[in-house]
Amino acid sequence: MEDAGTVAVVTLMGLAALLVATAALLRGWRGWLDLKREELALRDPGPITPSSGARIELADLRERVRRLEAIANGVEG
Repeated sequence: MEDAGTVAVVTLMGLAALLVATAALLRGWRGWLDLKREELALRDPGPITPSSGARIELADLRERVRRLEAIANGVEG
C-alpha cells in the first residue's frame, strides 16, 4: 500500500490543477462577457433625438394629413 504522504501530495497536486483550470476558465468567461458588452455598446447608439428641422418637417406633414382628412370628410372645401 502507498503511504499517506504520497496520497496527500497527489491529492494536493490534483486540487492545484483543478484550481488552475478553474481560474483559466473564469478568466476566459470574463473576457467573453467583456467582448459581448463591447459588441452591445457598439450596436446600441443610445436614444436618437430628431433634429429641429426633422421635427418641423414632421409637424408640416401632420398638418397636411389633417387638411386632407378634413377635405375627405367634407369639412373644408
